[in-house]
Amino acid sequence: MKLQDFYAGKSFDAYEFFGAHRDENGFTFRTYAPGAKKVTVTGEFNNWEEETMHQEFKSGVFSVSGIPADYGMMYKYCIYSNDGNKQEHCDPYGFFMELRPGACSIITDLKAYSFNDDKWMDNRSVNYDKPLNIYELHLGSWKKKSEEEDGWYSYSEIADLLIDYIKENGYTHIEIMPLSEHPCDQSWGYQNTGFFAPTSRYGTPNQLKEMIDKLHQAGIGVILDFVPVHFAVDAYALRKYDGTCLYEYPHEAVGNSEWGSHNFMYSRGETRCFMQSAANYWLEEFHFDGLRMDAVSRLIYWQGDERRGQNGQTIEFLKTMNEGLKKIHPTAMLIAEDSSNYKGVTKPVAENGLGFDYKWDLGWMHDTLEYFQTAPEYRPKDSHKLTFSMLYFYNERYLLALSHDEVVHGKATILQKMNGDYEGKFSQARAMYLYMMMHPGKKLNFMGNEVGHLREWDERREQDWEILKYPIHNSYHQYIIRLNEIYRDYEAMHDDYNLDNFRWVDCHENNKCIYAVGRYAENQTLLAVFNFGDRYCENYSIPLKEGQKVRVILHSNWERYSGTVSEKTEFYKIGDSNGHVKLTMEMPKYSGILFEILD
Repeated sequence: MKLQDFYAGKSFDAYEFFGAHRDENGFTFRTYAPGAKKVTVTGEFNNWEEETMHQEFKSGVFSVSGIPADYGMMYKYCIYSNDGNKQEHCDPYGFFMELRPGACSIITDLKAYSFNDDKWMDNRSVNYDKPLNIYELHLGSWKKKSEEEDGWYSYSEIADLLIDYIKENGYTHIEIMPLSEHPCDQSWGYQNTGFFAPTSRYGTPNQLKEMIDKLHQAGIGVILDFVPVHFAVDAYALRKYDGTCLYEYPHEAVGNSEWGSHNFMYSRGETRCFMQSAANYWLEEFHFDGLRMDAVSRLIYWQGDERRGQNGQTIEFLKTMNEGLKKIHPTAMLIAEDSSNYKGVTKPVAENGLGFDYKWDLGWMHDTLEYFQTAPEYRPKDSHKLTFSMLYFYNERYLLALSHDEVVHGKATILQKMNGDYEGKFSQARAMYLYMMMHPGKKLNFMGNEVGHLREWDERREQDWEILKYPIHNSYHQYIIRLNEIYRDYEAMHDDYNLDNFRWVDCHENNKCIYAVGRYAENQTLLAVFNFGDRYCENYSIPLKEGQKVRVILHSNWERYSGTVSEKTEFYKIGDSNGHVKLTMEMPKYSGILFEILD
């Protein structure tokens, strides 16, 4: 790394310069603390005595070399500020940390693990015209090894469990909620203290690499939830690192986030290098297949508020980071969680976009869930909540997400959100998920949604897997598995951003809550018909071309999925009426039917 690039915000490899690194004379420790009066390093290698670090040519870089340390040893920096205070800090560029509440960094050999995923890495893509069906999970509460508070599986142990489950359920990728080290379990990893340190809750960095390696060899992609907006306020971490506001804004009005954390100040090139080096680090050193970047709207607008205006410095940071990451890792996905209406989030930087590959469609999510939370008698007037998304869909490359944010804080789980009685919730959710699959956009589903979880997510408890012993939950799970198979196997489901791939076949029967949509590939046509109302619909018809036939792929109300329709029931017919060929069917309440149209 060149220091001039670091100051200018151009470096993506700062972690190779700062931190603890072995050379022929022992270990060299480096940290950036331009506002400090004095910096020392203390650790297991010197019996926790302070070793003075020297500033290199008034550069703000303090270092010491020839330290007789070893991998696995703990250490801290002691930073003396000009006001006479002393504060111990973990290493901002440290690669590992002890388990909370401890705050020491741990010397780690990044090259100790050798990957065996060349085939995967050579063939992966961003999946624009391929299936992308993501299973989002929180590693510590998906499954637990024991009921103890910290009874987690290690990265190595959970890998095999994940492989079996993801392959059985038909997802293409997993997305793991933040793994950067964090002191508070309740933050879910979104308030970090170690941006280069995989959390020690589940093991070592090498064990994380092993987990990703195994998943890749099993044909499963791995996306990491990444937090570029803010950091935890703990004094041992980045807060006033050198005695001054080095990483954060000096003014609370813009420096403190809505989550009680500190916002990064990206007007400093050194801070930009810190974060873009962290992003590169996870992709380069751990082979993650993409980063889902949290709360991007807070980088676009001051405090995420469009009324405050755009933050030009952070927008330029995003552009520089994303453009640089795509040059280094062209097949890695960059995904924005952005709730704003900022244009060009998924356009290339060269076209004045932000350079993301995908953007979460939070508008689709809110509208769809609100529609199904509404009582059926009021749904006709809310039909726009289902149709509006396609008016803006082609403005960005959208990803449809039913994420962790929708099943916490009193919002109820996805299944519980459905209006009506217990059994009615299942039938509505089955129809809704078919609608989600037929709607253009890549997919994401949070753990527990696939089994009809009834309890809101709690990071302290594993998922309620025992509910699968109840037939209605088990059949619901089998339905989601079948949907995932259909999504994976049918080409018409994949070319989402092609204008010819989707059309509303019928969205004018909204007074009856009836909708029909089509998805199209060169040699394939899929038709889905929905009855989102609470009344049986007879003799609903769709026009066909002469000679066309249909094949039923899926009925959300089949008995095998705890519905009311036998698979032997003749619920549709093709007939000629007044010179027009029509597909006519009977539609139970809260149901969706998927057909393949055969020429």
